[in-house]
Amino acid sequence: MFDMLDGWKFLAGLGIFLFGMFMMEESIKLLSGRSFKILIRRYTGTRIKGLFSGIVSTAVLQSSSAVSLMVLAFVGAGLVTLINAIAVIMGAKVGTTITAWIVAIFGFTFKIETFALPLIGLGGIGLIFLSKSTRYVNISKLLISFGFLFHGLDFMKTSVEHLAAAIDIAALPTFGPFVYILAGILLTAIMQSSSATIAVVLTTLFSGIINFQAAAAMVIGANVGTTVTILLGAIGGIPAKKQAAVSSLVFSTGTATVVMLLLPVIFWLILDLFAFTDNPVLGVALFHTLFNVVGVILFFPLIPFMAGRLEQLFIEKKPVLARYIINTSPEVPDAAIAALRKEIQHQLHLSMLYTARKYHIVKPSHHRANKKKQSSTSAGMAVQVGYADLENLHSQIFAFYARIQAQPLDENEAMRMEPLMRASRSIMNATRNFTDIMEEINDIGNDEKTIMVSMNQNFISRLNAMKNRVERVMGTLENQTGSVSDIQGFLNNCFFSVEEEDKQFIQACSRAIAQKTIKETDVSRLLMVNRLFTQSCRMIVLSMQGISKIPDTGQNPAGKSPGVIPPDMQ
Repeated sequence: MFDMLDGWKFLAGLGIFLFGMFMMEESIKLLSGRSFKILIRRYTGTRIKGLFSGIVSTAVLQSSSAVSLMVLAFVGAGLVTLINAIAVIMGAKVGTTITAWIVAIFGFTFKIETFALPLIGLGGIGLIFLSKSTRYVNISKLLISFGFLFHGLDFMKTSVEHLAAAIDIAALPTFGPFVYILAGILLTAIMQSSSATIAVVLTTLFSGIINFQAAAAMVIGANVGTTVTILLGAIGGIPAKKQAAVSSLVFSTGTATVVMLLLPVIFWLILDLFAFTDNPVLGVALFHTLFNVVGVILFFPLIPFMAGRLEQLFIEKKPVLARYIINTSPEVPDAAIAALRKEIQHQLHLSMLYTARKYHIVKPSHHRANKKKQSSTSAGMAVQVGYADLENLHSQIFAFYARIQAQPLDENEAMRMEPLMRASRSIMNATRNFTDIMEEINDIGNDEKTIMVSMNQNFISRLNAMKNRVERVMGTLENQTGSVSDIQGFLNNCFFSVEEEDKQFIQACSRAIAQKTIKETDVSRLLMVNRLFTQSCRMIVLSMQGISKIPDTGQNPAGKSPGVIPPDMQ
């Protein structure tokens, strides 16, 4: 049996096919750069947009797992809601059917050698002679990947020819559809690719080893099995990621159940109405598409209900970040303003830890190790805090400020709060900017140009320096080990350092342009990121200045102290 199968050739074909799929995904990701991340992040404002974003992204990336894992990351970061994430995952299921059509049309209709080998040859030549251009190298890899994809398919197809000739399919025992469904699940779980499983299914169907009904059952299994990758990606994640991952499982298994009940109707539709009896390979590709379209029709209207139930199943325990204002009455202005100041110090501490963790400057364990002066509860919160939590803390601070404002205050008390609230707004704005430009900075670091990697390291180094400045000022304020004038003098130096770092960065970009080590488009990108980065650093310094102003003196009614950074620099 193994000799008739030509097992090693089959395994080699499967390996070449999988390698082609992997190379194709990687080259398309590199060619597309940030565009697909932006597509998913920006065009998921509604369920309809999310659905079509999933379809388009997966049709181009040729990997529903890659798109779904990307969505999990955005859900975990709070950038995509659960409802819209489920819509994207559903769209990804439909988009991945494009691969089955490509394989069915080109892999079994045309002679593979006529285009597979030329693609490999042209791609290989391109890798050698166009190696100086990153874009053309990735295009060459894309050509090779398509060649490998179909070359591997050809190996699998020819390896089973002798076995197919020796087998009388009518004499084979009739296995129930559930055996083939299970086979599809196992194959997909092992290979981590439903596209690879469907390629195997189409190969065995084309060779006559299995019939159309068995192939359709294996396609159902492949659709269920592809959720294994997503579930693995959610292990150990926050509840929101688990909710999104389980939604994929519910969608696939629910669709499989309904389609199993409708199999006679679907088979009649494909084999009789569309007359694919003589071309069962294309019939399976159509079945794959119909399977997922039926699932979308059934479950799309139920997304809000599904999201609600999943949120109840995986409850997200949001940390209560406010520490000082929750137990302080706004009716006692002196105590309330003191609590407000401490809370904004706490806000700055959490925001900088969140930002440093997102940029991988510190690890979660580092939070615990460096917060011995704080309670273990506070340290634990610092590890779990997300951007949405920081926004919630900012809104609580503002609400507390509004309640203080509603009390009868004298002019001095009202003026003491203004720099504090400016500080809180500056902290939130800086955190938002750092979060928004993180993807850009990461992409700069992943660039193949040495100068771009150096600029990425520059941003990380500057952010680390800012984190250290914040820790020093906050430690001084908490321990009351320095005078107001000493702190303000240090903050003036901090501001000077921020401006000097900005100046040096711009000069480095100018030198790179003069030396032609960087493109003008890359410089424009760097300068835009640097502008937001520097602005954020300024706001952090301004926030520390606002927090550390002289708490209360009638001699300084404007709330200004020596060396104050002018508000127009905010």
